[in-house]
Amino acid sequence: METARVLVAADKFKGSLTAVQVAERVTAGLRRVVPGLAVETLPVADGGDGTVAAAVAAGFERREARVTGPLGDPVTAAYALRGDTAVVEMAEASGLQHLPDGVFAPLTATTYGSGELLGAALEAGATTIVFGVGGSATTDGGAGMLAALGTRFLDADGKPVGPGGGPLATLAEADLSGLDPRLKDVDLVLASDVDNPLTGPKGAPEVYGRQKGASEEDIAVLDAALTHYASILGPDTAALPGAGAAGGIGYGALVALGARFRPGIEVMLDVLGFAPALARATLVVTGEGSLDEQTLHGKAPAGVAAAARAAGIEVVAVCGRLALPPEALERAGIRRAYALAELEPDPAVSMAQAGPLLERAAESIARDFLAG
Repeated sequence: METARVLVAADKFKGSLTAVQVAERVTAGLRRVVPGLAVETLPVADGGDGTVAAAVAAGFERREARVTGPLGDPVTAAYALRGDTAVVEMAEASGLQHLPDGVFAPLTATTYGSGELLGAALEAGATTIVFGVGGSATTDGGAGMLAALGTRFLDADGKPVGPGGGPLATLAEADLSGLDPRLKDVDLVLASDVDNPLTGPKGAPEVYGRQKGASEEDIAVLDAALTHYASILGPDTAALPGAGAAGGIGYGALVALGARFRPGIEVMLDVLGFAPALARATLVVTGEGSLDEQTLHGKAPAGVAAAARAAGIEVVAVCGRLALPPEALERAGIRRAYALAELEPDPAVSMAQAGPLLERAAESIARDFLAG
């Protein structure tokens, strides 16, 4: 009989456990039922927040830089480096986590720090940069990022346009001649689970603006300003998949930095070395905080399950909350899902006790799939 070897490749449980902690808890639960079980852990992410942490867990070196936060204050942001490959997460510099509770700046929040973070990766010698975008506090079309990398955005009087998406309505000229020349020699991969265009009914302001504090009036202002901005930089690019990612930073990367868009989980599985780890496994455990309709559209568990199914390896999932019927799980390649909500129906208690509950769920997986 083949010796069981489990690969734990799960994303974070947002608000409860990091992807590394999820892997630790699942491993502990599995081994409580099957002592000495061979378990390999590979925390995963889909390009959003947690992407740098997943890269560091896979052996990348964590680096830090002081950059400009979304409100203009300095923040410490991390990126990951291994050889000449860097993993840069825009949320580290320009994410919602840098906003004080209840404080939003939908019209003026800037991605300038994301550009500074890309510059730090260039300075460290990176020639391949995986740029994970998601969790942003910004809707500036990547203008701040491009300004940090040498672009000049000027109004009709030749003065610099202010930070954020709102002031782009006054843009008269975009001078890209000063862009950092090192960018020409870099393979920049835009890694995102979002394929929205920049503007319009499925664009960045309309779909994601409200979670960044934008009112209906703000959304209209931002959509018009980004439409005007794109008319100057390149309107065709604005309709490309991923242009609307992270408040339109995807557009800035695609139109001016020569980035190529790839689904975030596909990129991250390549970067993290998922294929060789999968080849060693007989069972894969994946998961995230909520398994729902969004999971099926490019989130980490769906990517892991698709790759495992292609290799003929069985997949089970763990989650805090399960909102998918069995047939949807089956279509995604997930044999069965174990939800913490089944063990503790109170969401607040479930989140607070996520670690011990996850160990209990893993014990059930071991009994159902590994014992005997």
